[in-house]
Amino acid sequence: MRTIKTVLLLAALLSGAAVADIAVVVNPANANAVSADDLNRLFLGRASSFADGSKATPLNMAEGTAARDEFDSKVLNRSAAQLKAYWSKLVFTGKGTPPKELADDAAVKAAVAADSGAIGYISSGSVDSSVKVVASF
Repeated sequence: MRTIKTVLLLAALLSGAAVADIAVVVNPANANAVSADDLNRLFLGRASSFADGSKATPLNMAEGTAARDEFDSKVLNRSAAQLKAYWSKLVFTGKGTPPKELADDAAVKAAVAADSGAIGYISSGSVDSSVKVVASF
């Protein structure tokens, strides 16, 4: 009985660790506020600039990563399959290009730190002074 309780407790802890909070990050020099609606428009290709008119470069995590799945569902309110179909249609008709995909948190942080117009998302635990958090989900 005690073993079962231990296993259930361990499973609960591990499942909570698998779903980390997502931090939307920009370059520290970027002074723009970003709303959930702004994120939706930027990451779905419906907008290409921040509120002040400066060019925005959205960066996605690689498809299938936990952070990407969480961002897609919490921020874009779509599944991976829905987004794949959405972008396939836009690319096929020549009306859009999906955001560049990067492999992991470190790659997103490096790209955002190097480009004042970049915006991406990483696990909250990966945030450091090289990026500025503008939203959390």
